Amino acid sequence: MRVLVTGGAGFIGSHIVQQLLSADREPVVFDALLPAVHPVPPRPPAGVEGVHADVRDAAAVRRALRGVDAVCHQAAMVGLGKDFADAPDYVGCNDLGTAVLLAGMAEAGVGRLVLAGSMVVYGEGRYDCPLHGTVRPGPRKEADLSAGRFEPRCPRCGAELAPGAVSEEAPADPRNVYATTKLAQEHLAAAWARGTGGRALSLRYHNVYGPGMPRDTPYAGVASLFRSALARGEAPRVFEDGGQRRDFVHVRDVAAANVLALESLDAREPGALTPYNVGSGDPHTVGEMAAALATAHGGEQPVVTGEFRLGDVRHITADPARLRADLGWRPATDFAAGMTEFAKSGLRGE
Repeated sequence: MRVLVTGGAGFIGSHIVQQLLSADREPVVFDALLPAVHPVPPRPPAGVEGVHADVRDAAAVRRALRGVDAVCHQAAMVGLGKDFADAPDYVGCNDLGTAVLLAGMAEAGVGRLVLAGSMVVYGEGRYDCPLHGTVRPGPRKEADLSAGRFEPRCPRCGAELAPGAVSEEAPADPRNVYATTKLAQEHLAAAWARGTGGRALSLRYHNVYGPGMPRDTPYAGVASLFRSALARGEAPRVFEDGGQRRDFVHVRDVAAANVLALESLDAREPGALTPYNVGSGDPHTVGEMAAALATAHGGEQPVVTGEFRLGDVRHITADPARLRADLGWRPATDFAAGMTEFAKSGLRGE
C-alpha cells in the first residue's frame, strides 16, 4: 500500500510514517515545512519520497497522488491560536486545504482516506445533572470565569454537573475557530465519500503528547507548553484551577490507530465517513499532567494561575469503545510511563 501522508514531517505525521514503514507499507511524506513548525526542516526517512508543498497547491497535490492507494490527511493548523485574527489562516489551511486535497483525490480516483479529526468538535464533554440526566451546558460566561467559577452548571436548574466520557454519537458543538474547521473537514470528507463512493474514517484525537512535539509555539498543545516551560527552567503555568479533565493519549498509540484505520478501509461500505474517538480511556486533570511532567523532569512544580481563555472547554474525555471493538486498537503506553518518557525526551526545535 502506497500512502500519501500530508503533514508527514509533523509531530503525529512523522510517527505515522515510521509505523507505516514498520508495517512494510510505502509512505510518501507531503509537508509544507513551515518555519514556525520546522525551524530546521527535517528530511524524510531513508528511502521515503518527500514532497515539499502546501496542500492548497492543487498541481502539487495532483503530482503527489500519482500511484497512491490511500491518503492519511494530517496536515492542519492546530491549537486554539492567539485570537480571532487567526481565523482566515485556520480556514485556509484546514478547510480549503482539505477541499483541494479531496478534489485531487476525486480526479485521481484515490478512494481511501483517513482524516486526522479532533475531539474539539464536541465542545464540552458529556455532563449529567442529578435532576435532569444528560445535559449540554452552553459556553461558559466570561464573568463566571473571571470570578473563578469554572465548572459548567445545569442549563435548566443550575445544579452541579458530573462530567463523563463522550461517544461518537454525541452532537457536535464546536466552541472556537479551530474546532469549527475540524468539523468542516469531516463534513467535506463525508461529502467526498458520498460523491465519489470513497471510504473514509475520521480519527478524533484527544490530547496527543509524546516525543517530537513542537517547542515554544502558541499553537502547540498544553503538554508541549508545559514541557517547553520546564526546558527553560520555568514552572508550568496551569490555567483555571487545574481541574480540567482531559484524555492524554501517546503519539505512538495514535500512529498505530492510523495504520489500523488505513488497513481497515477496504472492508468498509463505500460512500460514508465513520468517526472514531482516539483516547486512552483514562482521563486525568491538566493539573495532574503538569505535576507528573514536572516531577519526572525534576523541574519547578506547576503554578496554578486562575487565568483562562475564552473558547476553552472545561472537561472533554473520550469513550474509545468503538475503536477498540471495530479495529482492535488498544493503547500501549499508560499515563505514568508516557509522561515520564515525555519529560525526558526532546522537543522539536530543541
